[in-house]
Amino acid sequence: MARSPARPAQAAAPAPTASANTANVSRDDLLKYYRDMLLIRRFEEKAGQLYGMGLIGGFCHLYIGQEAVVVGLEAAAKEGDKRITSYRDHGHMLACGMEARGVMAELTGREGGYSRGKGGSMHMFSKEKHFYGGHGIVGAQVPLGAGLAFSDKYKGNDNVTFTYFGDGASNQGQVYETYNMAELWDLPVIFVIENNQYAMGTSMKRSTKSTTLYGRGEAFGIPGEQVDGMDVLAVKAAGDKAVAHCRAGKGPYILEMMTYRYRGHSMSDPAKYRTREEVQKMRDERDAIEHVRQLLLQGKHATEDDLKAIDKEIKDIVNDSADFARESPEPAESELWTDIYADADPAPQTA
Repeated sequence: MARSPARPAQAAAPAPTASANTANVSRDDLLKYYRDMLLIRRFEEKAGQLYGMGLIGGFCHLYIGQEAVVVGLEAAAKEGDKRITSYRDHGHMLACGMEARGVMAELTGREGGYSRGKGGSMHMFSKEKHFYGGHGIVGAQVPLGAGLAFSDKYKGNDNVTFTYFGDGASNQGQVYETYNMAELWDLPVIFVIENNQYAMGTSMKRSTKSTTLYGRGEAFGIPGEQVDGMDVLAVKAAGDKAVAHCRAGKGPYILEMMTYRYRGHSMSDPAKYRTREEVQKMRDERDAIEHVRQLLLQGKHATEDDLKAIDKEIKDIVNDSADFARESPEPAESELWTDIYADADPAPQTA
């Protein structure tokens, strides 16, 4: 079983520093951030266990370590906003309100999943929660995200689309074609680069001379900034700024979230391209969940017993989702023929 990074055994997390981000945050907000990030962490740990047991097939890319990015940005969103991402997507699903039961059932290929067991880890959707995938082709979701934003601009509402991709995907040509179109048409899209620093396994220091990735948008006239993606409050503040920019009709915005994944690129990756000491140092000193935990305790917003109760509640939800997935039947063979063609009226006959 994976060791929880929420309470490092080797070194206590440094005391959170006071900043503009902490000045106006409420107890309720801090507790929600803590709970939401912990749900993602525990869910992903359980998913890793089920994968090891052979209950999850195919690929499985865990979000452990990066929880502050999506939780902070979802805190800046409103009803009607959309999100689209890559195959490292379980955290995004949970953060936007998709149920743990449905997500876990889909991971295990069961009928009770969000795509009725046919999408798996990399391809599940929720129209109700405005979650448009999980995409297995690197960078493919970026132009699709701009398309979602185009739809909202065409309809004349003030919704925005959060389009997530990684540092590796930021090298894809279609990303820059999309930047150009999004800026030309002033699309309300926030391009979120989750820079976990290793792409599939190659350090950014070895793969690019660019000092920033958000800076690549300057050639197209797109503003942006680099954000501490391990600090949920910094993410929320940057998200508020980007959302205001888009809702005001000023076009796209780029947020480069400097984050870190604790596990390999996927479950099959032993991550030998970095040292254990590097990973442990991040866990001990920069863990996003521990940061909020310390803010809660030091600000006397919660006690150790309060946080233990939240941890128990989260574990119960996650265990329940795993039980639900195991008990849910596999899709019927007839499902092979569904969701292939759209029902449509036949074309009218002409004389």
